[in-house]
Amino acid sequence: MAQVEKTKTNLLSCRCKFCPSYPFRCLLKAAPKMTKVFLMPDGPGKEAHVESLFCAYEPSNCIKEGNGCKCPGCLVFKKYQLDKMYYCLGGIAFESK
Repeated sequence: MAQVEKTKTNLLSCRCKFCPSYPFRCLLKAAPKMTKVFLMPDGPGKEAHVESLFCAYEPSNCIKEGNGCKCPGCLVFKKYQLDKMYYCLGGIAFESK
């Protein structure tokens, strides 16, 4: 399993925002920052936290419990041969146990 790159391509392929564990209120709260990230020419880079792509970044600051997981159907999950679920609760893929 490889470390997931923090790129705009991966962020756009990410399924986190469509996950049943991701409440609509979280999506609304993250919208202003995510809009800024999507407009960046090279993507999110080393930014401290992006409320998405949890397998590359930190756990969610908003999601408090798992209510279903879309990770196994995600292109990023497949590309990096990830083998866990609920990165929104656990965070970065290469650190997850």
